[in-house]
Amino acid sequence: MERTLWVVGLAAMVALVFFGMWRGWRGRARRQAAELPDFPAPPVEPGEELRPAATGMYVGTTKATDWQDRIAVGDVGHRANGSAHLYAAGLLLRRTGASDMWIPAESVVDCRLDHKLANKVVPGAGLVVVTWRLGEVLLDTGFRGDDKDAQTEWVEAIRALAPADEVVGAGAPAARPEETTGGSAESRQEEK
Repeated sequence: MERTLWVVGLAAMVALVFFGMWRGWRGRARRQAAELPDFPAPPVEPGEELRPAATGMYVGTTKATDWQDRIAVGDVGHRANGSAHLYAAGLLLRRTGASDMWIPAESVVDCRLDHKLANKVVPGAGLVVVTWRLGEVLLDTGFRGDDKDAQTEWVEAIRALAPADEVVGAGAPAARPEETTGGSAESRQEEK
């Protein structure tokens, strides 16, 4: 009998933890829905692709000021396999099991290679991260392509979409992993 009570108590505790996580996610989605405008819908005819599509994984979207503040509105917060398609009008992320995501060219602010986004950390600079504007809010959207050799080309092509007055890192090479973490160990030692 005592063992049964322990099992029931543990199961209740696990259920309570999952309920708390679910409630927190819904609360985050509600707060963000109030402060963010609707995400743009993909155009019916986006035009001709500027480069071959890339397959990979949509990692997520966060506020640009916090790589862990995942956007939870709708299904934007769900990781999904998919493909990236680049057009003169913008970037289309086709996601398996989730709605497609459209980033209009006029909303693109910058693009970089990074190693972290939306609570996902990868070795090296393995994520293409697009910084873009949704209304007045800056967002970062990450995609981890299967072809690692093409990532720098993707960064350059997406940067070329951004209006000239918007690009933050124009002319700068794609970020190396140590640049996204505050410098290499050697440079941090030299600063001390």
